Amino acid sequence: MGQASCKGLYQSLFDYKTEKYVIAKNKKVGLLYRLLQVSILTYLVVWVFLVKKSYQDTDTSLQSSIITKVKGVIFTNTSELGERLWDVADYVIPPQGENVFFVITNLVVTPNQRQETCAENESIPDAVCSEDSDCPPGEPVVTGNGVRTGRCLRAENMQRGTCEIFAWCPVETRSRPEKPLLGKAEDFTIYIKNFIRFPKFNFSKTNVLDTKDRAYLRSCRFGPKDPYCPIFRLGSVVSWTGSDFQEIALQGGVIGIQIEWDCDLDKAPSECNPRYYFSRLDRRFPGNSVSSGYNFRFAKYYRDEAGVEFRTLIKAYGIRFDVLVNGRGSFFCDLILIYFIKKSHFYRNKKFEEVRVPNHPLCAPHHPHAGLATRGMER
Repeated sequence: MGQASCKGLYQSLFDYKTEKYVIAKNKKVGLLYRLLQVSILTYLVVWVFLVKKSYQDTDTSLQSSIITKVKGVIFTNTSELGERLWDVADYVIPPQGENVFFVITNLVVTPNQRQETCAENESIPDAVCSEDSDCPPGEPVVTGNGVRTGRCLRAENMQRGTCEIFAWCPVETRSRPEKPLLGKAEDFTIYIKNFIRFPKFNFSKTNVLDTKDRAYLRSCRFGPKDPYCPIFRLGSVVSWTGSDFQEIALQGGVIGIQIEWDCDLDKAPSECNPRYYFSRLDRRFPGNSVSSGYNFRFAKYYRDEAGVEFRTLIKAYGIRFDVLVNGRGSFFCDLILIYFIKKSHFYRNKKFEEVRVPNHPLCAPHHPHAGLATRGMER
């Protein structure tokens, strides 16, 4: 029995098997089969090729560079600063033009500060005292302006006062103005120049119109009729986010400018155009929430004739702009280039290289002219 089974298994090794097809003459089954074929074909053509464009190769490693400049002047007349003309060197930080920059629209100025002793601001809870022991010398005032000297400064007939501190005096006491000092800054202009490159396809472009007219950038403004003008009116950018310029100029805020390059490189380079999106990035709260707005402090230092150092402290409110760039480029994939275009043989000859591999002693002998085709991109 065992020998017969082994003999049958041995003989079956030399059997040749082929498929046999049975044609069922049934309209319902045939119709269902054809509907299934059409569904698969429709999915491939409509979804895979037309919608998803899976026949294309995609490059998402976008290389980008941003150059920004702000222009505009404003004249102000205040008790702290007197008559003053503000230009771009005064209200733009940093001045060199990056993808993140800040435009001052409002400020609180504390002039002529010098390092000496004075009373801490009464609005700081940690500075309140009743006697000298409440002001241990050398201890800094939490969220305050300096370090305690050990004295409690009280007005006559007052039981409570504030600690004396060593700091830049006088300390900042003024609150934010009710109206933005640079409220007319909405007419300023922002120049945003963007260079992009898709390294995989060696494709580069910029968002500036290719023209030799030097006067173009002086007169154009970005809009639907001129999408390749990189000059944006500051007030318009704020309004495109759904915000009011005077409100954001008063207490500050953060605005995002997103440039998106979604390019089908099978088309002409002129069809690869930037799209702009403007949004308010900082959260807006109703009323006078402490979480609203954006501000920071900086100082300008100088010395008098006696060599004593002074400074002007500025608490700046304004608009921070974050310019963000993203995109992708797509191009015909190798499948199309190798098999379907008219000069596909030229691309195949570049993509496939034929090399000759010598016989290995452990391998079966080869014909002396046998070769092996290996795939590799030409460098």
